Amino acid sequence: MAEHRSMQRAALLDAARSLLSDGGTEALTFPALAERTGLARSSVYEYFRSRAAVVEELCAVDFPVWAAEVEAAMEGEPSPEAKVEAYVRKQLELVGDRRHRAVVAISASELDAGAREKIRAAHGGLIAMIVEALAEMGHEQPRLAAMLLQGVVDAAVRRIELGAAEDPAAITQATVSMALRGVRG
Repeated sequence: MAEHRSMQRAALLDAARSLLSDGGTEALTFPALAERTGLARSSVYEYFRSRAAVVEELCAVDFPVWAAEVEAAMEGEPSPEAKVEAYVRKQLELVGDRRHRAVVAISASELDAGAREKIRAAHGGLIAMIVEALAEMGHEQPRLAAMLLQGVVDAAVRRIELGAAEDPAAITQATVSMALRGVRG
């Protein structure tokens, strides 16, 4: 029984990822989840009490995996500059991943305070990964620099997500260049 519930919960989360990825937050409804999983709508409520609960669970499951991929990309790098480059490149590489598209859709939605706090905490963990490298590069306020760097990455993510005129590789390269050399180019 527990294994069945676990499989149903995983199926619901996978359906939620697809809905968010394909149609944004408006697409994430309990009737749509029920239709995608073959469950009765009332059964969906047995697993999640609200859309916010689905969002919180997705963040709890997907964000650590995504962050671990960024951290792994940084681990093997020999210099703080190479770590910053890996931090930027890996995040932008993950833009096409369904988990990432779902997290972006979630971040843009109207959520309750609990869900927003979980997203903020997850982003805080991502920012914490790069603080040491920025300190090694001589930043006097490495945490502030990390938050600003993540803002640049977030802007590049939005640019890629919007299907901007620039090729995603060009956006990635410009973001890496800005991260390492500022606006001097």
